[in-house]
Amino acid sequence: MIATICASMAQTLTMGSKGRETEMGKKYVIGIDYGTESGRAVLVDLEGNEIADHVTPYPHGVIDEVLPESNVQLEPDWALQHPADYIEVLATAVPTVLQKSGVNPADVIGVGIDFTSCTMLPVDASGEPLCLKPEFRNRPHSWVKLWKHHAAQDEANLLNEIAAKRGEAFLPRYGGKISSEWMIAKIWQILNEDPEIYEQTDLFLEATDWVIFKMTGNIVRNSCAAGYKSIWHKQDGYPSKEFFRALDPRLEHLTETKLRGPIVPLGTRAGVLTNEMAAMMGLLPGTAVAVGNVDAHAAVPGVGVVEPGKLVMAMGTSICHMLLGTEEKYVEGMCGVVEDGIIPGYFGYEAGQSAVGDIFAWYVEQGVPAYVKEAAEKEGVSVHEWLEKRAAAYRPGETGLLALDWWNGNRSVLVDTDLTGSSSDTHC
Repeated sequence: MIATICASMAQTLTMGSKGRETEMGKKYVIGIDYGTESGRAVLVDLEGNEIADHVTPYPHGVIDEVLPESNVQLEPDWALQHPADYIEVLATAVPTVLQKSGVNPADVIGVGIDFTSCTMLPVDASGEPLCLKPEFRNRPHSWVKLWKHHAAQDEANLLNEIAAKRGEAFLPRYGGKISSEWMIAKIWQILNEDPEIYEQTDLFLEATDWVIFKMTGNIVRNSCAAGYKSIWHKQDGYPSKEFFRALDPRLEHLTETKLRGPIVPLGTRAGVLTNEMAAMMGLLPGTAVAVGNVDAHAAVPGVGVVEPGKLVMAMGTSICHMLLGTEEKYVEGMCGVVEDGIIPGYFGYEAGQSAVGDIFAWYVEQGVPAYVKEAAEKEGVSVHEWLEKRAAAYRPGETGLLALDWWNGNRSVLVDTDLTGSSSDTHC
């Protein structure tokens, strides 16, 4: 997927650079894809050819049992991350692709990133994550909440109930329900469970926007994440103060305070690399940086879909189904429709499920008998590869296995993370 973001990003960041390309030779861009378990950097040329890539696993992975260092126990449905892991990707993966390719940093004319979403974090007035401050390190709500943090379901349920009773116009744009995975439910959970963290937060940011801030020194919010995950609308903006006051009087001024900041379209230049970050990444100061994007949505133009008529399915830890349209229509159970949310000039529609790769990973780690692990090790392949090879020999439906893929709850169409999955063998 990351090669796709590089190719599409190149179209915008290199406008006006064609003369420089002719004078100085071949030019390149770098894209960084921040996933659930790792970050991948890819170097591509302006024709979209992949030159080099490197995957950097997050040192802290997914934090879902205890906090780092303090060992504070987390409750069920929590999923956190360490913001320093994201910087580690920049410091490791980017220099590696430059070294592997032999490309001169002077020939890299742009950088872009995509991210899981809504992966969000609270920061102070200087942009420092609260979890990195000693006084808040032991407080779970100071940490990055990963997209699959599902502990805000109570807040999401109440938000949906109040929005429906008030007849809020935004609700049908999101299929009738706002997810616990998204920004407002997560913020409300912080306010309810640790009001001090809420008060000490200057801004709540999508992780993709925070990494862009670290690279450029500029805080800008991308329209994709704002539209799909924070209930922002290109024409109407955020929901009204009255709505937020109806949720909780303490939230009345949320959007003008802790969600403040410019919201800019995809493809916009957020700024340029600072001297410090350029030195860390092995690039030149002043290299252009695009605004952040959501990981699945970045794949749509990358696979050549830039107009209505084709559905793109981006599969990873979860799965997203995306479609372009020329009109804003309401579809029950969809994740959302956002103007310019995927491709400028079109309405982007999103749906999907919360667990795909997560199910495979769980099954490989927890569900297979010992003989499978032993056989895979003997053949020198992963358990997943061993199972995949044998599963490919079956015809669809031949085994009688039925599965309900709600391991992380249901995203579309029920929008309920409290639901659970199951599997059964109809031949038993």
